[in-house]
Amino acid sequence: MLMKEYRICMPLTVEEYRIGQLYMISKHSHEQSERGEGVEVVQNEPYEDPTHGQGQFTEKRVYLNNKLPSWARAVVPKIFYVTEKAWNYYPYTITEYTCSFLPKFSIHIETKYEDNKGSNDNIFDSEPKGEEEIEVCLVDIAYDEIPERYYKESEDLRYFKSEKTDRGVLQEGWIDNQEPIMCSYKLVTVKFEVWGLQTRVEQFVHKVIRDVLLLGHRQAFAWVDEWIEMTMDEVREYERATQEATNRKIGPFPPSISITETPLASVARNGPSSAPSTPLSTEPPEYLSVPKDRPRKKSAPETLTLPDPNRRDSGFRLASIFSWGSTPSPQPE
Repeated sequence: MLMKEYRICMPLTVEEYRIGQLYMISKHSHEQSERGEGVEVVQNEPYEDPTHGQGQFTEKRVYLNNKLPSWARAVVPKIFYVTEKAWNYYPYTITEYTCSFLPKFSIHIETKYEDNKGSNDNIFDSEPKGEEEIEVCLVDIAYDEIPERYYKESEDLRYFKSEKTDRGVLQEGWIDNQEPIMCSYKLVTVKFEVWGLQTRVEQFVHKVIRDVLLLGHRQAFAWVDEWIEMTMDEVREYERATQEATNRKIGPFPPSISITETPLASVARNGPSSAPSTPLSTEPPEYLSVPKDRPRKKSAPETLTLPDPNRRDSGFRLASIFSWGSTPSPQPE
């Protein structure tokens, strides 16, 4: 299990971003979808929690086989998707991702929003487990490098100025001088409990998540003039219409192939209370053991090497990780 906290500042208020987040996720999902690939909305309905109150529950399937790197496409089924379940009690949200092909893989994201510059070190009241500190990653939406394939000049916040809010251009050091300003705090837990691959895969997924968060939050502000005057009813109608258009765009899906285990309590429909917790083991799982009654084939590869996550062709993206969030996709190449 690898846990990191991300802090992303925005030149908005928390109340403004409530609208902007919903608009950005809907538009982003629609843009990244194509026939047979993209984000299928399974559920999107009001939900009330006894602790957090009134909120919104969404369930989505992110179909992304063609967006996977070549090494992943070689080992996963053709019909492959990631399930996103999100409980939005704004300004607090919970998002969980599980995989139809890898039951030992999960991502758990807790998000809180505050009107500050990312200065709250105890927002999640989380205690380090053992002697390990939780790494805090600061994400600058204007000056952090974005993967070249996602760059758009119209979304470059070093040059963008909002006509309706008169905010921007974001100069270097803008976080120290910007008013208004808010921060999106995200506590992200990645688990890939497969012996021999856990550390490398968890680090790789965190890099993907960071890229997705950077892209999504950049877009939320770059599109501010499109959503800043919307009411909640108007953005919900936009969300509904875009959802229908996206489902039509990607078309019907064939029956899916999935591998399942006993469901984790935190992925239940009635809402999670914490990150999924499965005991870790240093011993290889039984299904990876070589039977003793037959010799090992000498031609079989001894190890599986994952690609360097810093290479352009190794990345992939989860859609809508911003809630992310979704989502924020993540969406991969």
